[in-house]
Amino acid sequence: MDSEPPVPPPSLFRETLGFLLVGMAWGLTTPFIRRAAINLSAHPSSSSNQSGQSWIQAKISKAIWTVLNLLRTPAYAIPLVINLTGSIWFFLLVGKAGKLLPDCSRVDCRTDLLGREGRRYG
Repeated sequence: MDSEPPVPPPSLFRETLGFLLVGMAWGLTTPFIRRAAINLSAHPSSSSNQSGQSWIQAKISKAIWTVLNLLRTPAYAIPLVINLTGSIWFFLLVGKAGKLLPDCSRVDCRTDLLGREGRRYG
């Protein structure tokens, strides 16, 4: 069996830089997403229900149309992709940070929390 050499943990600078980039991806794109959603033109038939659809069908149709229209709008779609990429980076960074914590079994953690002999304080 070949044992793989341990992977050195990333430096604190790289971890901090990663979280700062994620924060920038979220913070800088949110205003653009919000503005594009506000400036979206209304559905042409949203003012009246002339097609004979039921209320629920009209609401579902309007929601689907709105989502498709937003995704076709570059002013909305590009910041959204950057924002969602930041979310993926965040979960990858948190996953790496979780691997950096020391491994301990339940017994070891319980012993550390309750005292060396495993007794409760008090």
